[in-house]
Amino acid sequence: MKTQWSAALLVAASGVAYAQSSVTLYGIVDAGVSYYNHATTSGGSSVGIPFLTGEVPSRWGIRGTEDLGGGYKAFFVLESGFQPGTGQLNYGGRLFGRQANVGVSSDYGSVTLGRQMNMTMYALTNADVIGPSIHSMASFDPYIPNARSDNAVGYLGKFHGFTLGGTYSFGRDAAGPAGPAATNCAGQVAGNFVACRQYTAMLAYDSASFGVAVSYDVARGGAGASPPLNNSAYTDTHNIVDGYVILGPTKVGAGWVRNNLAAATHLQYDIFFAGATYYATPALYFDAEGVRYLQRGPAGKNDASSTLLVGRVNYLLSKRVTVYTSVGYMFNSALAANAVAAGGTVGTGMDQLGVMLGLQQKF
Repeated sequence: MKTQWSAALLVAASGVAYAQSSVTLYGIVDAGVSYYNHATTSGGSSVGIPFLTGEVPSRWGIRGTEDLGGGYKAFFVLESGFQPGTGQLNYGGRLFGRQANVGVSSDYGSVTLGRQMNMTMYALTNADVIGPSIHSMASFDPYIPNARSDNAVGYLGKFHGFTLGGTYSFGRDAAGPAGPAATNCAGQVAGNFVACRQYTAMLAYDSASFGVAVSYDVARGGAGASPPLNNSAYTDTHNIVDGYVILGPTKVGAGWVRNNLAAATHLQYDIFFAGATYYATPALYFDAEGVRYLQRGPAGKNDASSTLLVGRVNYLLSKRVTVYTSVGYMFNSALAANAVAAGGTVGTGMDQLGVMLGLQQKF
């Protein structure tokens, strides 16, 4: 009997030997003061602390992994977005509005269940040098920096430089309309299999000196959701083609985003962007990007087109602390009202200048 117990304990101990686990707390707090003019039809200005994003949105999260042996690992991510100015939660007021998922990974890729970043987000990560900043493509399409899917099954695999990924959501957005890109389309409705469904796919290739990516994203509407996607027959489709090249201390990125809204009224727009990041020193670097927005309405004509120019200077006080200045200028056509700042306002047909001085700390 003693021999049997000893053998059992030895087997149990050997099984625990590879079951290593880790939990990491991480985050970014990014805040500052912004200014932009022509914030109203009378031309008034706005000064204050941005509530959506600075250079990047503020967030905190918990990430954990567990070694299952045989090359397999279990993982989870819980990530919350918040407003530094008020302490309120972003993403429709959800505690873990940025990510809340669990999954398993191996050499064959990872499978993820829950709220997660979808392939539209991944496709833009390397080519868009400005990213989800206060002066960015978010001014034209708030979905772009918030490309996440609720109730989703996702796959992401990397093989010899190629990345293949996809997500399928049974109900893409359970949050109400309180927040950018929140549409109150929870889906998973009995008797309506397509209501609020979403699927995204991406194929990318990355090397040490360049990379390219293409993605496809289709979101369906549902009864009771925020207009215009308030019918399960309506769809919103994003297509992305982009790439980047690294030339010494300089990274150049460019791409094209096409959106087709097939609802009660058809709307199509294109976003073309090109930008660069230059490292003058390891602690000092510059970002610049130009974005052209072309909108076509039911008649196929240019209805509300705009051009955004962005420049940013970043200085690292330490590995985790950055001070920065971002300057954006929006040129609006006569019918356009695209604000230079994410979440901002502008009078129709007015050009707009935006400036932000910010401080960011990572942990």
